[in-house]
Amino acid sequence: MIATCGSARRSLARAFADPDAGPVLLYVEGAAGLGKTHLLSELAGLPEAPDAARLWWRCGAGDGQQVADEPWGKPALLLVDDVHRADEDELRRLRRVLEGLEPGSAAAVAYRPEELPVPGLPLGGSAMAYPFRLTVLTHRLAPWDEERVRRAAADVLGESGGTAEAVGTLHERTGGVPRAVVDLLALLREQRPAFTGTAAEVAAAGVPTRLAELVLSRTYALSPAHRPLVWAAAVLDGPAARDELIAVSGLGAVPGSDALLRALESAALAEPGEGRYGFAVPLAAAAVRDTVPGPVRQDLHRRAAGVLSRRQPVAWTAVGEHHRAAGDDRRWLRAVEKAAESAAASGRHQEAIVLLERTLAAPGIPPQARARLAPLLARNAVTGLRSDQTVEVLAQIVQDGDLPPAVRGELRLDLGLMLSNQMGRFADGWRVLEIAAAELREVRSVLAARAMAALVTPYWPGASLDVHRGWLIKAVAAADDSGDEAMRTAVLANHVGLAMSWADPEAWDLVERLPVQSTDPACVRQAARGLCNAADSAVWLGFYRRVDGLLAEGRELATRSGAPYTEHSASGTRLLQEWWTGQWLGLARRCEEFIADTADMPFLASDAYVVRGLLAVAQGDWGEARSWLSQRGTFGTENLPVPLGATAAGAVIRLTLARQEVADAAEQARAAWTVVAEKGVWPWAAELAPWAVEALARAGDTTGAQAMVRDFAQGLGAADAPAARAALVWSRAVLAENEALAQGKPSGLLAAAEAYRKAAAAYAELPRPYSQALTTECAGRCVLAADAVGEAGGADGVDKSGGADGAGGAGEAGGAGEADRADGADGTQAAGGETDGAGAAEGAADGAGAHGSGASAAGGSAAPAGDRASTASAIAELESCAQHFTDLGAVWDATRARALLRTRQPAKKGRPPGRPSHSDQLSPREAEVAQLASSGLTNREIAATLHLSPRTVEQHIAGAMRKTGALSRRDLVHRL
Repeated sequence: MIATCGSARRSLARAFADPDAGPVLLYVEGAAGLGKTHLLSELAGLPEAPDAARLWWRCGAGDGQQVADEPWGKPALLLVDDVHRADEDELRRLRRVLEGLEPGSAAAVAYRPEELPVPGLPLGGSAMAYPFRLTVLTHRLAPWDEERVRRAAADVLGESGGTAEAVGTLHERTGGVPRAVVDLLALLREQRPAFTGTAAEVAAAGVPTRLAELVLSRTYALSPAHRPLVWAAAVLDGPAARDELIAVSGLGAVPGSDALLRALESAALAEPGEGRYGFAVPLAAAAVRDTVPGPVRQDLHRRAAGVLSRRQPVAWTAVGEHHRAAGDDRRWLRAVEKAAESAAASGRHQEAIVLLERTLAAPGIPPQARARLAPLLARNAVTGLRSDQTVEVLAQIVQDGDLPPAVRGELRLDLGLMLSNQMGRFADGWRVLEIAAAELREVRSVLAARAMAALVTPYWPGASLDVHRGWLIKAVAAADDSGDEAMRTAVLANHVGLAMSWADPEAWDLVERLPVQSTDPACVRQAARGLCNAADSAVWLGFYRRVDGLLAEGRELATRSGAPYTEHSASGTRLLQEWWTGQWLGLARRCEEFIADTADMPFLASDAYVVRGLLAVAQGDWGEARSWLSQRGTFGTENLPVPLGATAAGAVIRLTLARQEVADAAEQARAAWTVVAEKGVWPWAAELAPWAVEALARAGDTTGAQAMVRDFAQGLGAADAPAARAALVWSRAVLAENEALAQGKPSGLLAAAEAYRKAAAAYAELPRPYSQALTTECAGRCVLAADAVGEAGGADGVDKSGGADGAGGAGEAGGAGEADRADGADGTQAAGGETDGAGAAEGAADGAGAHGSGASAAGGSAAPAGDRASTASAIAELESCAQHFTDLGAVWDATRARALLRTRQPAKKGRPPGRPSHSDQLSPREAEVAQLASSGLTNREIAATLHLSPRTVEQHIAGAMRKTGALSRRDLVHRL
């Protein structure tokens, strides 16, 4: 466990390099616990001296091996431990032995420098008469650094050994002294309940027995007159100057200086920094402190509070703890208040939150103190990051009837903000904020304006856009009446968010009015929030080229003014921007890292959860997709902000359609659409509309689908919302495709294809490459469907039931009778099977819904030249889509597009009839099926994606597993 560097071994090895090499004497110097004995044991195994005798000498123990004074006559390695414990007689004898070292011999002498009778002279007060040829070296052991402590923790506790904060605390408390590290890790390993890896557990673990005995033996070896100096160091619990130690000890200047010298001589204290004195192992302070009599300890704490109050800057948290330990609760609470104010002023909101939560949770806090501290906690919690305990504390305090109305109203305001913004409990937060606005209207008009401004925010489910506009009018009036510039800025920031949400033409002018040049930190924080609100709205509207500038300026202002909540929310906006603009490389990892960083505040990571789910959909990992889209159970998805909830709902509907669960998809679509319609912010329907329209159309509710498109168009009006406009065109194309399929009209399918192309062009302009590829795929599919309808002689060749292919339009999941013509599982041609790539479909002849083998490439009548050109163009579009999907990493989409292509691509020239043989390697189809199966898709889901029957899929998976040697479907991912 206690490893050392190899320099000591190399030094001793010189003595045994050749018979004529001079002897070597190596001093090993190290304070208690640094591993001297362990190093000597390592040196005893010196491989360069296999024939040398190993002679051990343990000083002061009386059991050392007898070492003759005369020459030993053969090579020898003398290992001397604990020289600091040797008496005069033993030292004289050891000196004679060392002075007589001959060639071919070496000695390692270990000692604690802090316990030597004569400092710096391990072998006594007189100089040694070293032989001429003797090489004398010193190896000084050092404490472990934090990385070495981390490795030791991983060895003992497993895996990472705890959080980075826990490892840092372990290193700090032990001073990196190996023996202390190992012993403390043993305590943590054996504790019950089991160690979970937190810094708090490390801090509360106690003092290892070996360390406690060492420091207490040194402390109580001092005379009673000198011990208060060590007690003072224990109470201060950190390096302190001489005058500070003396002041806390109460000894006076002369006795105190003498006591410090005695404490240093006995190694009870050390000098870890120049002019700073304390314990060599900081953890030892607790062992000493616990032995100090109670009344004496309280006096020491009282004097320590006074000493620390004179330091600059004042560590008010520590001052407060000393006042509390001294029994002075009034001064303790005042110090806590100053500590929290100081932390908040420097942007350390989380530090203030933790301190105030802990204080307010203590029993017996006087009402007056609660009235001062609780608003301070609330203000920090709203600005900083969420804490469940903060909500609990505030919810209890607002029930206190003794609180002044103004204080209770302020606490209720901040509680409502936390419930809404940081915990996603919108309904609860809305009710609390409405009460706060009423409570504060007469007593604190500025805070009443703040509550009203919060009710302007449109993201929460429930209230309509008109309700938010009504609160905006009230908030603007209240802010103007207050005369408070920071409050005016807060209302403006929320006005920006509201106006941007529904694409108000004046929204960008409002953004320009934000006081980004203000010197008031409160105004700057609100301006930062306004810019980040604008960036988030710009993402939903589709103004992606404007997002970067807004986010950069907003985050810079948030960092400068100490607004971590705003910084984190901006990070979520960035993830959404990267998803829609196709910056997918590493995006899954960035989402998961953000989720981990905000683990104690999952609502803040809701953007990351949804983006991670959208990636899983595109990658074909449908099981994981549903988990991510549902926020992995961290809170109810019904509480998601409306645009994010609509996006997640659209993805879930798409998955449900792909599984052929059309009725369920339609129900999901109606429920999600109701939420958006009730809100009345129609740009937020953009990520829901195409999938919702398709779900209703395929369920046979054409009237409902038409109503959705009509409401979407009317709701948008002339709003400048590029993403929603593209989605509206996409939704109309979906409706047109389904109606054309139902009527069997090739002209209708071609019109739908043209609408899809318009949507694709709109998405390309934004840019949104994934949406562009999806709509382009739909256009190609419609052209192929029109071609198939024409070849089949009109409506008779069309399956009017439709079916999801996942691309955002009416597709076909596989035709009746296709399973009877399934491919051979090993890739060889089955009786009646397809000719791969020659144009015959595997079941459903194409992705648009035509059954049978009516495609011209399969022997149908020749198409007109114009139709052939259109079909060729559609095939080229699909090939481009498949490549774009592949480049993005959209495995499911790429596989689906290639499956559709295979139904229409002509046979390759020079290829013989029938299938190629793939007796020892995966066929292209087996590879596609295996890829989707390894992602977790069921046979039915794979069949829906590739237009196959579940039986065919089962055969392909069996063939892939046999050829790769995979033991399970999941094992395929490692074999492909």
